[in-house]
Amino acid sequence: MREGMRGLTTRGRSFLAAAIAAAVSAAILGEKDLLRVAVLLAVLPLLAAAYVGRSRYKLACNRSLEPHRTPVGASSRVVLRLQNLSRLPTGTLLLEDRLPYALGSRPRVVLERLGAHQASSVAYTVRADVRGRYEVGPLVVRMTDPFGLCELSRAFPSTDRLTVIPQVTPLPSARLPGEYAGSGDSRARSVAVHGEDDAATREYRMGDDLRRVHWKSTARTGELMVRREEQPWESRATIVLDTRAYGHRGEGPTASFEWTVSAAASLAVHLRQAGYKLRLVTGAGVDVNADAGDGDGLILDHLAEVRLDKRAELSTLVQQVRQRADGGLIIALLGSLSTAEAELLAGLRANNATCVAFLLESSTWLNLPPKARAEADRAHDAAALALLQSGWRVIGVEHGARLAGLWPQVGRGSQGFALRAAMAETVAGGRR
Repeated sequence: MREGMRGLTTRGRSFLAAAIAAAVSAAILGEKDLLRVAVLLAVLPLLAAAYVGRSRYKLACNRSLEPHRTPVGASSRVVLRLQNLSRLPTGTLLLEDRLPYALGSRPRVVLERLGAHQASSVAYTVRADVRGRYEVGPLVVRMTDPFGLCELSRAFPSTDRLTVIPQVTPLPSARLPGEYAGSGDSRARSVAVHGEDDAATREYRMGDDLRRVHWKSTARTGELMVRREEQPWESRATIVLDTRAYGHRGEGPTASFEWTVSAAASLAVHLRQAGYKLRLVTGAGVDVNADAGDGDGLILDHLAEVRLDKRAELSTLVQQVRQRADGGLIIALLGSLSTAEAELLAGLRANNATCVAFLLESSTWLNLPPKARAEADRAHDAAALALLQSGWRVIGVEHGARLAGLWPQVGRGSQGFALRAAMAETVAGGRR
């Protein structure tokens, strides 16, 4: 009741003032009829305050996001469903959902009166041009009585999270290097060297079923051997995202770093659809495996929040990748590199891994004078040559390049040799 009195509108306060004036006049003039009018004028705002005040626990709200994960630049629909749990109808409701600045201004929706136990839904759309995770809510409802004498604001504490993921670009089909790298007890190399029987056996381990003992191999080796269980081959790929702040240029959605984040998202979706067991490693300490059914969604959620790190070092990133290196395909999205940093990446070539680098010429994201441009180009070419000499496949990325156009180059093994020769000539000419 006290909260309802604090929510009296100008009209409600005027009614109370008129009631007091009428009561004082009735006492001075001795008019009983005027006193009845004063009572009536006072009762109306009091009833309105009591009615609106008790509505706090008589409204139920539910919010849903359609979808809850959306790419940059796309829209998401927010549906609010309000239900009146009271036996009495409500007045007009003004709904205001609180949103972060990146999702736009706060939406305000007017909902007409709700009857007893009646429910109604309203919807609005939001759009974000910057990736991230955003809290939608809480919802604030302004309620009034049918006469407009009292108005109160009620807040529903529940919030929902909208995840704005990087833009995902469809990629064409390409024959990938290392696509047959996999795992399992059976190895193609063992089949080729020892024959089918040896490839399908291994040493006995405590707990193995004795019915799986392979007596021919046991007699030949002198040790108890059992047949291996057949396991499906798995194509593995690791996406490495460079988050060094000094390796990227530009600002906002058109920065070179945003290009790499969008490329990582596109590669993750494409490789998952191709059946790859996927791993994402970033300089920010993120190490995610896409093994579950919504594995690519898990990676996209992490990419929605990844940021540049001023303290990130390439040596730390290489060490993090090597901690669980198990062969397969490694695709690195790299900013500007020095020759020494490029040589550090040679350590990822262990375990017969096929390494592909999308090496950004991040200086092309800036307008540099001719002398500075030439110096940046020489540094880029030297880093690319160092990667090529260590066995990497290198694909240069300039400002405005499209990943869909660059992706088929991954499968062209001869391109690296031609680029290596060109880089060698460039570096040699620069030294002269």
